Amino acid sequence: MFEAFYEMTRTPFSRDMPTHELYASDVLEETLERLAYTAERQWFSVVTGDCGTGKTTTIRRFADVLDSSRFKLLYLSDSKLTPRHFYKGLLEQLGCEAKFYRGDSKRQLHREIELMRGVHRLQPVVVVDEAHLLDKEMFEEVRFLLNFRMDAQSPMALILVGQNELWERLQLQTFTAIRQRIDLQCKLVHYDRSQVGAYISRHLEYAGVSRDLFTDGAIDEIYRYSSGTVRLVNKAATHSLIYGAANKHRIIDDHMIKRVIEGELT
Repeated sequence: MFEAFYEMTRTPFSRDMPTHELYASDVLEETLERLAYTAERQWFSVVTGDCGTGKTTTIRRFADVLDSSRFKLLYLSDSKLTPRHFYKGLLEQLGCEAKFYRGDSKRQLHREIELMRGVHRLQPVVVVDEAHLLDKEMFEEVRFLLNFRMDAQSPMALILVGQNELWERLQLQTFTAIRQRIDLQCKLVHYDRSQVGAYISRHLEYAGVSRDLFTDGAIDEIYRYSSGTVRLVNKAATHSLIYGAANKHRIIDDHMIKRVIEGELT
């Protein structure tokens, strides 16, 4: 294993890295602040980004820093989410068995939220991941859900998370009513070259590495291959470490990165 060869105490560039150890980019910090404000104000926010830009990781970090004594996070991720399964999923996370009919389960959810607020002093924060896959019926249900007490109060903080096409769909005229209800938009972007270098350094530090394993040229090649997409940075870095350990190279240079990309990643 490359961890032993490079004298690592943990595995870098892994998906199970604790969120408090993540590279704290400016975009991540700003997004977390916006989501915290969404929870506080019980607003409706949309988080978008290309594949591999860290949307779900950002939500994991948000969940970890959210004050559990004040907020109850409810998370749904279903590519074929229907209104009935939406209410069923939320109610199950609240420890309730959902009623069969949509209208009944919606009223049931409202009652549980009122109970949660009044008795437990908790504010609900609902996160719907993979929201770019929602159909028109589900978007309409979201609009009806937010139209609470004659549009004077939102029953929950709602965060839709999805690929960039989510925002593109919301620009369509048919979704004007729901788009106008959006309070905040957060867009995750690709890292630039300096951020890729800082990201790699942070992950190596997490793994217990105190020296530079990647040359500047190697980081240049990783950036060129990944275009600053976190998932591809992880892939290129991990494959190059595997290759380097197998061939007894203590330093990863640009030639090795090119060889790994051409031989394994293209």
